[in-house]
Amino acid sequence: METVVYSKYYADFITTTCLNWKPVLQEDRFKDIIIESLSFLCRSNRVSVYAFVIMSNHIHILWQIMGENERKAVQRDFLKFTGQQILKILRNEKSPFQDELLVNSKDRKFQVWERNSLSVPLWSDKVMWQKLEYIHYNPVKAQLCRHPEDYKYSSASFYFNGEKRWNFLIHCDG
Repeated sequence: METVVYSKYYADFITTTCLNWKPVLQEDRFKDIIIESLSFLCRSNRVSVYAFVIMSNHIHILWQIMGENERKAVQRDFLKFTGQQILKILRNEKSPFQDELLVNSKDRKFQVWERNSLSVPLWSDKVMWQKLEYIHYNPVKAQLCRHPEDYKYSSASFYFNGEKRWNFLIHCDG
């Protein structure tokens, strides 16, 4: 079996799931937190985002770490910030859903994201395009839409129709 070494020269395919696959991201306002955070990371030159989809209980992202930034640190900061913002809203609204995210661990009382997200280096164009297709067809497979480009919280409309809904996206062909 071939061992793939992480390199900043490759984009990464990231999958992050919500705690116990809970539908934390069901509401658009929580998806918007993810969008805003991705936009911030791009404006800060920490990542280039090539593709994404935000489902109710997980996200997939194709991104590339930029400059001297470390993949682990960028991913940690992204998940920590988005998790804190979601929990802040749930806490302020005294949402009963917050109790479903109770973990009572040493370093936190509540948790939005599962630990140890999947991160796969995209070491070839073929692998990148496979992951891109997987991301875009995720909402179709989940029966949320008939066509990938019809799902709002995805980069599919950018690739299928050239629609620039998300200003931070960069086409993976450059």
